Amino acid sequence: MEDADRIWESAAADLTISSTDIHIWRVNLDRPPSQIQNLAQTLCDSELQRAERFRFDRDKNHFIVGRGALRAILSRYLKVAPNLVEFSYGPCGKPEIAANLDSTLSFNLSHSQGLALYAVTRSRLIGVDIEQIRPVPHMESIAERFFSPQENTAFKTVSAEEKLAAFFNCWTRKEAYIKAIGDGLSFPLHRFSVSLTPREPARLLNVEGDSLRDGVAPTAPNLWYLKALIPAPNYLAAIAVERRGAELNCQHLLLD
Repeated sequence: MEDADRIWESAAADLTISSTDIHIWRVNLDRPPSQIQNLAQTLCDSELQRAERFRFDRDKNHFIVGRGALRAILSRYLKVAPNLVEFSYGPCGKPEIAANLDSTLSFNLSHSQGLALYAVTRSRLIGVDIEQIRPVPHMESIAERFFSPQENTAFKTVSAEEKLAAFFNCWTRKEAYIKAIGDGLSFPLHRFSVSLTPREPARLLNVEGDSLRDGVAPTAPNLWYLKALIPAPNYLAAIAVERRGAELNCQHLLLD
């Protein structure tokens, strides 16, 4: 995994992206009131209504910044004002760019405890997940319930000192894959396996139903690229992207 701060850089004013590029944006959701007000002006009515339903100001402000940042990021690729970015939603609620703007631009987003990640590419499915590393009560029982048998076997071999990192390695990689395929929790987490042990590269290991056929190896692990990230100290994250044959190039960007 790469260092938390060394890889992140300010974005160029004019951004282009191809199907072999992945742009990963890091956004701090804690912003001064003036920036929150400016970002709120770019949201649509339904987004503002959602913001008003939050009970606590911090959650409300994080939602405004999160959606406003999404609009600001996508507007750079779409060459439109942030308030003109339009979305459609898949059957499980995954947001997409409205077809009238650019149906080839793909994105996904995730946030945890004041930090957000946005992943953008073109003509590929993509998912991202970020989690703050924190104590997890009943971690082993959660793993037994949601991890695959293969993952649980690997999890039990990890030392006590690295158990928490292994847990969040597994969780973020599984969530990123689920979000990429757009199935939400309708695709059970125990039906596929990812790598999880510390210092092991992020990989999709297998997917239930994608078994050996006619001497041909399972295809799913070869069709997906998983990448682990340390977006900030005490955070872990992962992205899952369709491979489609070409080598993928990751660029790590900051939204000022």
